[in-house]
Amino acid sequence: MSETINFQVPTMAELMARGEEPEVLFWVGCAGSFDDRYKKVTIAFTKILNKLGIRFAVLGTEESCTGDPARRAGNEFLFQMLAIQNIEVLNGYNIKKIVTACPHCFNTLKNDYPALGGNYEVLHHSQFLQQLINEGKIKLQGGGEFKGKRITYHDSCYLGRANDVYEAPREVLQALDAELVEMKRSRRHGLCCGAGGGQMFKEAEPGNKEVNIERIEEALNTNPNVVAVACPFCMTMLADGIKNKEKETEVKVYDLAELIDRSL
Repeated sequence: MSETINFQVPTMAELMARGEEPEVLFWVGCAGSFDDRYKKVTIAFTKILNKLGIRFAVLGTEESCTGDPARRAGNEFLFQMLAIQNIEVLNGYNIKKIVTACPHCFNTLKNDYPALGGNYEVLHHSQFLQQLINEGKIKLQGGGEFKGKRITYHDSCYLGRANDVYEAPREVLQALDAELVEMKRSRRHGLCCGAGGGQMFKEAEPGNKEVNIERIEEALNTNPNVVAVACPFCMTMLADGIKNKEKETEVKVYDLAELIDRSL
């Protein structure tokens, strides 16, 4: 998979200087900006947007953490400081529509920011990709590279239980003409990967088994070629689970954007 791009991703500052507005602001998020694995997802999503001719922009260095980890870990002061800073930037550019590949950013921008004066149409990239598929803008000839492959999808807590987004990721996967196989616990009953609520940044709780090992065992029981995810934290936890089981060569963990990008 190519990890580079041969086109320019404009910032909002650059667009404003040219007197232009984007159709959508791509909120990259901390993981999409700094995590080596998830930066590949950022690249894949921007390649899709560019290939489809969608006018988009990013904030670049003006984008800060949404404050989600601070709020979930109990630091309300830090959350509000980061949120207000971001809202001032977004409102300054008169942003109306935001898409992000991170369910944690999605949940915070959509549900937490309005109380602080940040009111936007916020979409997770699974919803945005689903819309593009339904509108006929994404056309996968013959299903693409993953046609016929067994794919199991892991529900992100902040996308599923927190925002009731269960079908959009599955409709994106179905466009691949793959065999979608569900884990024993899925949708509202899906098992957390273990990273949510600030747990990603602390030592594991006492117990007999790590949550991500429990979850990857459920995924492997479906005999998949691919474990599909739609969250940077889920990707890290499940990829670590695959390594724990020494299945890296047989089973791959991909984000939805990577699957679509490779199939276009």
